Amino acid sequence: MASVHDFSVSDIHGKTVGLERYNGEVLLIVNVASECGFTPQYAGLQGLQEKFHSRGFDVLGFPCNQFGKQEPGTEAEIAAFCDRNYHVTFPMFAKVDVNGDGAAPLYRFLKSEKPGLLGSEAIKWNFTKFLVDRKGKVLKRYAPNDTPESIAPDIESAL
Repeated sequence: MASVHDFSVSDIHGKTVGLERYNGEVLLIVNVASECGFTPQYAGLQGLQEKFHSRGFDVLGFPCNQFGKQEPGTEAEIAAFCDRNYHVTFPMFAKVDVNGDGAAPLYRFLKSEKPGLLGSEAIKWNFTKFLVDRKGKVLKRYAPNDTPESIAPDIESAL
C-alpha cells in the first residue's frame, strides 16, 4: 500500500468505504473515544471540519476502545453521542483497533509512515491524529494532547 487512498474501511453504519473517494482532499485521521479526558476535542475537530471542508478537507473519526475501555458503546450509540453532544458532521467509521495483532490495516500503515516518539509505532492514547495530504501521503503525526486548533496552521499549509 502506497497511500491512505489504497484502503477500504467500514463506516459507522457498516457500509464499506474506499478511501480513494478522498483523493484530492487533505485529511485528519483521528482515533476517538466518547469517555476520554480528550473527548471535548470533538468540538475542535468539528470546528476544523466547518472551517476547512469547503476547501477540500475532512476529519475522519475512528472510534477505538483500546485505551481504558473509553469507547464501550456500539456504533449506533457512538454516532448518537457525537451528534447529540458535538453535532459532528465529519465522517465517522466503525470501531477499530489501532494497536496489536488486530490493528486495522489503515492504522498499521499510518503508524509505519509516521512513527511516534523515539520511533515507536504504537498509538499511545485516544485522539492521536495523522495529517494526510491530497495524494494520500501521511504528512505528520500529532499527540493526543495536541489540540485540533493547534493543528489548523498545518492544515492551512496542506490545503
